[in-house]
Amino acid sequence: MGYRKLGRTSSQRKAMLRDLTTDLIINERIQTTEARAKELRSVVEKMITLGKRGDLHARRQAASYIRRELVTATDEEGTESTVYALQKLFDDVAPRYADRQGGYTRIMKMGPRRGDGAPVVVIELV
Repeated sequence: MGYRKLGRTSSQRKAMLRDLTTDLIINERIQTTEARAKELRSVVEKMITLGKRGDLHARRQAASYIRRELVTATDEEGTESTVYALQKLFDDVAPRYADRQGGYTRIMKMGPRRGDGAPVVVIELV
């Protein structure tokens, strides 16, 4: 198989990856298990590639995957504005990687989780 099942059914797995992708775009850094982060990396990189394309079809493809969550963003003047995660992807995140040909995420190992010993990592946008 070309993907990790993560101990879930296909619908649960897709929902979890959608949530993690949206959270990573909003926060730009999240803490999760190593298996989830490795699976999340391919999904996030595809979304950023869609954001780099920037046309209407790419925006609709990303909108069908990313959750519709509000993000509070501050600009250079310090004014706060509320935008959706999709708009942040296309306006803020994707233009940062205009000259980069992939490798938009970084995974750093943190150590085992206290309760069950699962390897915990931090995945962030480079």
